[in-house]
Amino acid sequence: MENKKYLDKVIGSLVRGTRIDYDEGRIYAPFLPPTYFLPPFHFPLLSPLASSFSKYCKNTFGLTEEEVDYVWEQYRSIIKNKI
Repeated sequence: MENKKYLDKVIGSLVRGTRIDYDEGRIYAPFLPPTYFLPPFHFPLLSPLASSFSKYCKNTFGLTEEEVDYVWEQYRSIIKNKI
């Protein structure tokens, strides 16, 4: 991964753009439509939403499929730790 610094910035942007509402038990992610939210206990099972994540990362940050996979794993791990 030659662009690790850039990918770390992408991950940071995604994490900052993700809002976790602990009171309501919802996660709002930047790669999901504004009216769509996830219950935190479903977050690890986001594979059906991976295409939305992939599309968002490719269109917004210009990532390759390999980079998207790396960013997804890092992002998912950080968010899981927060919930």
